[in-house]
Amino acid sequence: MTVYVALLHSIVLGPDQRLVMADLRAMAEGLGFRNTRTLVATGNLIFEGDDAPLSAIGDQLETAFHARFGKHVDIILRSAEAWRRVAAGNPFADGNGADVGIRVMRKPLGPEILPKLEGIATPGIRLAIVDGDLWIDFSQKPSETRLLSHLTTKKLGIGTLRNANTVNGLAAMLA
Repeated sequence: MTVYVALLHSIVLGPDQRLVMADLRAMAEGLGFRNTRTLVATGNLIFEGDDAPLSAIGDQLETAFHARFGKHVDIILRSAEAWRRVAAGNPFADGNGADVGIRVMRKPLGPEILPKLEGIATPGIRLAIVDGDLWIDFSQKPSETRLLSHLTTKKLGIGTLRNANTVNGLAAMLA
């Protein structure tokens, strides 16, 4: 039995239509996953399942999501152990948890991306790659920086952004 953390890239199903977390839990339970839990209404799911490759579980969840909700969504998975390392690896733990974020990646980013992003970032923004994920201390409201428009799947690959408060909240749920 393994505990997994799943992050959905986008839970907007259509204009003014968001995914209800109870429906997400029910979908996962319908696949045979157990002890499903969610954190906030932004597509964060914790569940237990048999040991399997992350890619196989991700494919299973993505296929079920599309079948149930009529939309493809990218889902990024980590084991509970790996998620604890993500939370512990925050290089900007001294920052405001709402202003520090991580783009959790399906495939690890290399260090060569940092100079490109640093060239776009406004002064005061700190960036770091930790185990292939991109940590960002926006040092202000993230929505007020033009860096966000460069953190897309098209430019970086499949991933999803979460703030440090959510990262820590999920880690606490795993305790």
